[in-house]
Amino acid sequence: MANTTWNLDTAHSEIQFKVKHMMIATVTGAFKNFTASVTSNGDDFDQATVAFSAEIASIDTGNEQRDAHLRSADFFDAEQFPNLVFSDGIIQKKGDDYVLKGTLTIKDIAHPVSLDVEFGGIGTDPWGNTKAGFTLSGKINRKDWGLNWNAALETGGVLVSEDVRLQGEIQLAKA
Repeated sequence: MANTTWNLDTAHSEIQFKVKHMMIATVTGAFKNFTASVTSNGDDFDQATVAFSAEIASIDTGNEQRDAHLRSADFFDAEQFPNLVFSDGIIQKKGDDYVLKGTLTIKDIAHPVSLDVEFGGIGTDPWGNTKAGFTLSGKINRKDWGLNWNAALETGGVLVSEDVRLQGEIQLAKA
């Protein structure tokens, strides 16, 4: 079977992250500008290759002051490192679903990551376009990528958790 290229359907996709704040509540953020491409063997996503990139400047947590802090050198340093990149991605069958393994690079620091992938299926939209849907989830430690800023709380603990939960709702369009 021939290789099939799938492009990101940006109108129907989102990439989010969730971080505990003050160890009691969760803050959700998203990257508004990102791209992804997948190359599969026909409509079979086992062993498909994945590439992804997000613009750090597009980070959005619903609070402009917090977003500016996240873009600063305390965290992502968007001026010096404008993108985070997921490369060398391979989707592998795992039961009824998949796992996505690859290299996540933030601030020129690269580490392997593994994300769980739930396959939503393949369908055809009203205009005859073939689409595929996926839900991604996983967890990373932000300090592995040099995102070290924090503040101690008087009550003990820290202001921002080291654990970051990643979530994605991805729709791809067959090229």
